[in-house]
Parts: sequence; C-alpha cells; structure tokens
Amino acid sequence: MDSIKMKRELESRLAGDDRLFTYDRKLDQLRIEHKTIGKGITISLAGIVAKWHSENDKAIDEVVYYVEEGLRAMTDTVQLTDHEKKIFPVIRSTSFPTEAEEGIAFLTEEHTAETKIYYAFDMGTTYRLIDARIMEKEGWQASRIKEIALFNVRSLKTTLKEDQVAGNTFYFLNSNDGYDASRILNKGFLNDMQKRISGTMVLAVPHQDVLIIADIQNNTGYDVLAQMAMSFFANGRVPITALSFLYEDGELEPIFILGKTGNKNGKGSQ
Repeated sequence: MDSIKMKRELESRLAGDDRLFTYDRKLDQLRIEHKTIGKGITISLAGIVAKWHSENDKAIDEVVYYVEEGLRAMTDTVQLTDHEKKIFPVIRSTSFPTEAEEGIAFLTEEHTAETKIYYAFDMGTTYRLIDARIMEKEGWQASRIKEIALFNVRSLKTTLKEDQVAGNTFYFLNSNDGYDASRILNKGFLNDMQKRISGTMVLAVPHQDVLIIADIQNNTGYDVLAQMAMSFFANGRVPITALSFLYEDGELEPIFILGKTGNKNGKGSQ
C-alpha cells in the first residue's frame, strides 16, 4: 500500500454526489469537501499508510468513520439552548488549530503547557467544537458554556480498570464516549483518586479516548508509564500528548521521563 493506492481507496469509500476530492501531491494530503457548504476535512495519507501496514483495513475504517462523522457534524445544526446537557469540554494539544478553516475562532481555555481545553456540542456519535459563530447565533457568553461543560463532565462515569507492574498500580479510564481525557478536568474525581494513592500520583492523556492514572512507587513505574503513554499517543485517533503530569495540590505539572532510568524533569504548568 502506498499513498496513491490509499488515495484511491478512500475516494472509493467516501464517494458521494455532494463530495469533492482534492489531492495535494507535494504535501501528500487528501481533502474531502462538502460541495454545498464549502467545508471539508484534510487528511495526511502518509500516516494512514504507515498505520495500514500494522493494522490493515482497520486503519482505513477509522479514517472513513472520522471523515463521515466530521462532515455530518459540519452540516448538522447546533442548538445550545434547551440542549445544555450536550455541552462538554475536550482536551487537545496546544498545537491543535484554534480556529476553523474559515477563520472562525474556537472557544478555548488554557490548561497546561502541553494541553488546551476546547468546548464541544455532543451530536451522538460525534461532536462539533463550539466556535464564535455558534456563540453569536445562540447569544451565549463563553463563561456560561464553560460552567455548563465542567458541570457535565463531572456527571460522567469514572469506571476504572486496574493493572499492576513491578509494585506500581495503573488505572485506566477508557469508556470510548469521546470524553475520557476530559475527566482530567474533574477535580473531585482526581482528589478522590489521590486519597487512594500511596506513592506519587502521575496522569497521562495520550489521546482523547483514554485517561491513565498511575500510583508510582519506583523508577520502573515511571518507565512503564512513559512507554504506555507513547504507545497510546502513537495509535490514538485524536492524539494529545505523550508527556505525563504530576498531580500535586490540585495542580497538573507536565514532566519529561527520560529513557529507562526513571529520571524525570519538571516542565512547569500554566
């Protein structure tokens, strides 16, 4: 499988009378645009081809799902009023775009040196990031959206899976509702977890569909967490950061974990 074959496969599976495909050979990117609204999604083919060599058709299935749901979200109407329970925060990397392709700014908030908070309207199997145009149309203030989103994320289930490695305990939150990483904003949940932890509490949000909480007892624990975070980050559909975070006094501090020595360096938080 190469980029040209992947391009043809995606064009075949995403074909439709209302779809326009544009291929940028220099950047090796394929853009799928909805003709009626003039909006679309641009995907990098090199990454998909690389993933295909390890996951085969699963890699293509994920991209097709992502594009179909993304285009549907662009065409569906967003109504915040009377649908407050559908508003949630989502975590993204600080390199994630801060505005839509047409230059409309997304509603965002600073989080850490590695992560930023965006706000989304849940549409069932996907969601749409809330931007300035939606807020203006609805007549909503940013503070109202942020308050409702944080309230809603606290209502989400926090069911955990547990694993132990070399005396360290790792907890995984992976409900696949699109807001697993968002649970890192639930301070009540994090504080309850801190009471259960006897060592150092370290968290990771490598992609949007997982939150890892670690009870680190020794250097091996740091190494294992670093390897986990990097693996999840490389394979996630919406990667966030491969770095981990110390949780102390209700604050998150990004840290580097170096090699297999368990050494760690603080990077500071914002």
